[in-house]
This record gives sequence, structure tokens and C-alpha cells, in this order.
Amino acid sequence: MALTFTPFPDLGNKCPDFTLPAVDGKTYSLKDFSNGQPLVVMFICNHCPYVQAIEDRLIQLGHDLKKQNVNVIAICANDEESHNREDSFENLQKRAQEKGYPFVYLHDKSQAAAHAFGAVCTPDYFVYDKDLKLAYRGRLDDSWKEAAKVTKRELFDAVQTLLKNEKVSEEQTASMGCSIKWV
Repeated sequence: MALTFTPFPDLGNKCPDFTLPAVDGKTYSLKDFSNGQPLVVMFICNHCPYVQAIEDRLIQLGHDLKKQNVNVIAICANDEESHNREDSFENLQKRAQEKGYPFVYLHDKSQAAAHAFGAVCTPDYFVYDKDLKLAYRGRLDDSWKEAAKVTKRELFDAVQTLLKNEKVSEEQTASMGCSIKWV
């Protein structure tokens, strides 16, 4: 496991378009999530201990933002062959069903979407404003390991700021996690 931190974000960049299969059997593109509300894109996977440590908080985030009509999507871009297929499409489907993911879980087998977004690790978060311009690329909250120690839900707070049509602070703390497993 190679610990990787997200780079300083290129705030204001347009959200890359994508067309990817989801674990629900459908195929989605950016237009499916363009509803004039903020969009949260999370790069996650099944095997990463950093993602596993926050998985329940990601699920809660999905539920909380769904109530506000904010789209939340997750993308797995890891090379499935290099990790005993833990991140295979079938295992992504199984995990999403077992945990009841309240967000669309996409599979980026070609890794083209991960490259277009500039994703580097799992978890890696991108929050876009209502015009689909990058407004936040920081961490989920202030305790990657222990939910009981969370005092600030930074990603959630960034979305709340956007919902008030306000600008998110450019002072953002990088997310950290396992490097994406490139082909």
C-alpha cells in the first residue's frame, strides 16, 4: 500500500465527461448527473484500508446528500487483475449490494475517467458546483481512521456552502489513501 496525497486542486476546472457501466447494470454519463446541483465524485475501491475505514461515513454522506438532491457517484478505477479481483466488477456489485450504497457505483476498467479527472488515490474526492466546475478536492473529514474522532465533515460542509450559492474556501486539506492501481 503506497500512501498518496491528492495534489492541490485546479479549482474551476470543468467536470470531465465520462460514460461508464454501473453495478446496477446501467451505463451512466455526466449528463445523467447534471441537475443544476453540486455533484460529488468519489474514487474508491473495495480493497483499500483507507476506504474501508470510512465506508460507513461515505454511505451516510450519500444518504445525507441524496435528501438534498445532490448527486453522489463513486468510481472504481483500480486494475482488477493486480488485486486478486477484489476490485472486479462482480465484487464491486457484491459490495455495493451488501452495504446498500446510496450512490451510483461505476467501474472504470479502462482507467480513462480516472486519468481525465486526475485521480491519484482511493479515496479521492471531487466536488463540482451547479455549473460543474471544480469547487472542492479535499478530504472527507478530519479523522480518516476513527469515526468517533470526527469534528469536521469538510466535504459535506463544502457541499452545504455550494448549496447556499457561496464559494468554497480554497484552503482545503488533501485527501490521502492508497495509490490507484494503474494497468
